[in-house]
Amino acid sequence: MFWKLSKFKKKLLPGIAVISMMVLCCFSLTAFADDIPTVASNAAAIAEKGIALDTVWTLIAGMLVMLMQAGFAMVETGFTRAKNACNIMMKNLMDFSIGSIAYWAIGFGIMFGAGNMLFGTSGFFLNDTGETFASLSWSTVPLSCKYFFQMVFAATAATIVSGAMAERTKFSGYLIFSVVISALIYPIVGHWIWGGGWLAEIGMWDFAGSTVVHSTGAWIALTGAIVLGPRLGKYNKDGSSNAIPGHSLVFASLGVFLLWFGWYGFNPGSTMGAVTDIAHIAVTTTLAASAASIAAMFTAWGMFKKPDISMALNGALAGLVGITAGCAFVSAGSAIIIGIVAGILVVCAVVFIDKTLHVDDPVGAISVHGVCGAWGTIAVGLFAQDVFCPGTTGNGLLFGGGVKLLVSQIAGVASVFAWCMVTGFILFNVIKNTIGLRVTKEEELRGLDIDEHGMEAYSGFQIFSNQ
Repeated sequence: MFWKLSKFKKKLLPGIAVISMMVLCCFSLTAFADDIPTVASNAAAIAEKGIALDTVWTLIAGMLVMLMQAGFAMVETGFTRAKNACNIMMKNLMDFSIGSIAYWAIGFGIMFGAGNMLFGTSGFFLNDTGETFASLSWSTVPLSCKYFFQMVFAATAATIVSGAMAERTKFSGYLIFSVVISALIYPIVGHWIWGGGWLAEIGMWDFAGSTVVHSTGAWIALTGAIVLGPRLGKYNKDGSSNAIPGHSLVFASLGVFLLWFGWYGFNPGSTMGAVTDIAHIAVTTTLAASAASIAAMFTAWGMFKKPDISMALNGALAGLVGITAGCAFVSAGSAIIIGIVAGILVVCAVVFIDKTLHVDDPVGAISVHGVCGAWGTIAVGLFAQDVFCPGTTGNGLLFGGGVKLLVSQIAGVASVFAWCMVTGFILFNVIKNTIGLRVTKEEELRGLDIDEHGMEAYSGFQIFSNQ
């Protein structure tokens, strides 16, 4: 019997094996059929990879902009005296730290949240209903990535102010300012131009922030410097001005190179997407900065009989600020012209603000970011060419586009100036008359590092000062 069963199994097993193979093949073919690429699945995969690439690029660009904080810290520290170095560093650190939280909680919603033509009224703490941030729907990156990139811009606007108010500002009063500009003053300007507000409606364009970021920070800095008054020993009774040299032009030079490097995140990164336009933007950014540095050097050489390194450094920054509004809209040749004008303007503005207006700005922030930011924004109305970003600015005045764009640009510059001057004077006067805005005469003479922070940046070194 056993022999018969074994013989039966020998006959049956081959059949079972064949059936099993057929079943396995059927399952395999079914599974394989599910994995066969189609036009739709390929398109979905490409879109997914494209979003990932856009996100990576935008995050990297944001990190480059964050590095600009170090650049600002070096520039401001180098152009001021050694006894205030810790204070400068501390303010730059707190600008970023406080600004990132204030902008997350309030500022980002005011700037990009759904609301009205003046400010956003939703989206606080990054709460999104799906339509809250429609003004940013042109970018495919996730909301958290959009916030990160815009946050580093907000921190930049706040940091600009610290340079113009350096060496005599009370640290506690400065902290109050840092919260207000990050949460309210800067985001409202941003909403007007980038968040679908009224300036965007009338046709104003500012690609990466000559006015939104730089002029906003500078005009607030102007109000702060006026309310504070000049540093001790800056002006004589007859109105003449005394130079108060910074303690390290090496630091200042390093800071400018860091800022220039970070600007490749600032301008090309404003596409918030890995698109081919970023190469053109990098070129216009480079040419404008280079031309401005050269123009500032020769302007200073002619005025002061020496090629002044501080003016050449600020010239490079002036060119970067000047091209920021139009970097995606103008040709390489136009970028050079914009840079040359910015380089000349910054030298003249530094001298005018110091010797005529008697506003003490230790680092030239008002001239670099305010005057040249306004020039760069207006320059869009002159030099823009539709060929570079079809369907956006159209052609500027010099390329047959008429005066419409130019008028919109001038209106934007004037409106932002008025907003910043009014809010700045209110803010700084409130701080001045409550917790105080300026340190005492004795504290200023000793240096803010000792009295405000209880330490020295260069411990063990003897620092002489007759100021």
